[in-house]
Amino acid sequence: MKVVLAQPRGFCAGVNRAIAIVERALALYGSPIYVRHEIVHNKTVVEELRQKGAIFVDHLSDVPDGSTVILSAHGVPKSVKMIAANRDLRVFDAVCPLVMKVHREVLSMHAQGLTVIVIGHEGHAEVEGTMGQVDDNIYRVSTPEEVEALVVPDENKVGYVTQTTLSTDETQKVIALLKSRFPTIKSLSPADICYATQSRQEAVRELAKQVDIVLVIGSQTSSNSKRLRDKAELEGVKAYLIDSADDIDPSWLDGCESVGLTAGASAPDHLVQGVVEYLKARGAESIESMPGREDRIAFPLPSGLH
Repeated sequence: MKVVLAQPRGFCAGVNRAIAIVERALALYGSPIYVRHEIVHNKTVVEELRQKGAIFVDHLSDVPDGSTVILSAHGVPKSVKMIAANRDLRVFDAVCPLVMKVHREVLSMHAQGLTVIVIGHEGHAEVEGTMGQVDDNIYRVSTPEEVEALVVPDENKVGYVTQTTLSTDETQKVIALLKSRFPTIKSLSPADICYATQSRQEAVRELAKQVDIVLVIGSQTSSNSKRLRDKAELEGVKAYLIDSADDIDPSWLDGCESVGLTAGASAPDHLVQGVVEYLKARGAESIESMPGREDRIAFPLPSGLH
């Protein structure tokens, strides 16, 4: 059996930065450090940070006065920042700079009097943060039916942004429908889907053409990891989303001569290596990486953590 590793895969710059913020805050200020919601959508990462002294909470009301609190990489509504500012808290915002770019687009469109359409999944933390940047005249869609059902104050004054971790193909279809419904709809960016999402989707598409099965390492709460699985399946191969090697069903490998392996942007590399070792123990004799560039992008830490 041959194992082929996608390139690029795993941690992106935004995730690296968010984890580094928690670890640096722990080093400077000691435990406990409070984190509002999961810092990234990966249960292994969350558990590892919990063991180092991070406490994950759903609401700022769960954070004692005088504490250090970190806001998740997905971004938060402005109301959360306002609550934090009015509390005796040391606050660090771990929002990914590429998500922050989308927030700025929302604020700019809203200031221009445009109705803002957010293309994204209902209930996702990033979407809730983006929707929460303004108080009104903002709507969310992710399906053709939702686009058709939209009712806006002025169909000639509409703009759109997208969740950064969506499928590029599906998003283009929704954008095309929006443009059909609202011919004058505006966008402030040629693409909100982030570089890491796009590059990993392109890599898994090529990977799926070369193998019998694709394993995607990522948590069920991770949007970008689910999209990697979907991309592989669109190429006609079976694909499975797993948190670690423990989730692999040995029957998936029956008759497989080649296994493709990738990881979502919030999945650490040691989980990839764990799956590689699992496959080696079950007969994998060749481990190779696809041609491709590793990510070289890095984002600086916020002031107060240098």
